[in-house]
Amino acid sequence: MDTLQHLPYLSALRCEPHERTPIWIMRQAGRYLPEYRAVREKTSFIGLCKTPELACEVTLQPIRRFGFDAAILFSDILVPLEPMGAPFSFDDHGPRMHHTVRAAADVDALRVVDSREHTGYVAEAVRMIKRELGDRTPLIGFAGAPFTLAAYMIEGGGSKDYRHLKAMLYSDPALLSRLLDKLADQITDYLLMQVEAGVDAVQIFDTWGGILHPQDYERVIMPGLRRILAGLKDAGVPRVYFLKGSAPYLDHVRTLDAEAFGVDWTLDLAVAARAYPGKAVQGNLDPLCLFGSHEEIRRRALEICRAGRDAAGHVFNLGHGILPEAPLDAVETLVATVQAYREGD
Repeated sequence: MDTLQHLPYLSALRCEPHERTPIWIMRQAGRYLPEYRAVREKTSFIGLCKTPELACEVTLQPIRRFGFDAAILFSDILVPLEPMGAPFSFDDHGPRMHHTVRAAADVDALRVVDSREHTGYVAEAVRMIKRELGDRTPLIGFAGAPFTLAAYMIEGGGSKDYRHLKAMLYSDPALLSRLLDKLADQITDYLLMQVEAGVDAVQIFDTWGGILHPQDYERVIMPGLRRILAGLKDAGVPRVYFLKGSAPYLDHVRTLDAEAFGVDWTLDLAVAARAYPGKAVQGNLDPLCLFGSHEEIRRRALEICRAGRDAAGHVFNLGHGILPEAPLDAVETLVATVQAYREGD
């Protein structure tokens, strides 16, 4: 365990000295990899999430191919919702909730359950992955933030305008708060289960948290985040919060009790470093940069690495998930560039 704690990824999150900038990328286990597609042909997406042996295999694939500095559990942010009473499925357009949550009765029907009993396959996958990784590579656990999960539940899937979600926000904010409170309790339990199973850090994904006015972000979103982070404070692992579109909310986000904050490509990393003094930052290459020339990938990656020197700790990542069409040789160039970087380069 001591060896693991001194690896670059965990050292960077803890703002401790480390030899080089660590790198992993969001959605690194996924459709851009041919070996992932070969596994996926044998089962449904949700079947992959629910089968520990397969989830383990696809989690390890990008580590074998690229040597990332951290693995992230293969799963989906919607997984905790089904046992709460909000089943879902996936089609060619993404996730689809089987029924929407828009009325008081819908919220009342949701239950907070024991994650170990109802999503034990996730914990088993974590244990299997940890056995395979040993003390060579840390494992990241994760969950969706309450507001992002609520967006899917209220809209019934993805949305362009979040009309139903915002209608609830403006017409019945107390009902939305009740939903977010239930989700916060469920996510806390779900992440604690992952920590008990062996993950070395946890990340909370708030993909849709950036759609609100800053005052609504503070009033609506932050209480649930604080609830989760407080529940994980003594768990003994670094806590990372990733908000897509975080630039307008820096003054609010900086008050959250987390060890690290992820940022997307719309915010200069040096600005993020100043906004989060004493904290680690994660990011923030535009995923579409991987479709550019290798020279441009190297130039922009080094620019971000240099900006990361101003942070107390820096973990290199994309500003959002890698796209399925991303070229493998571009990923190889990115990883090689970041892992070879040293201060002074």
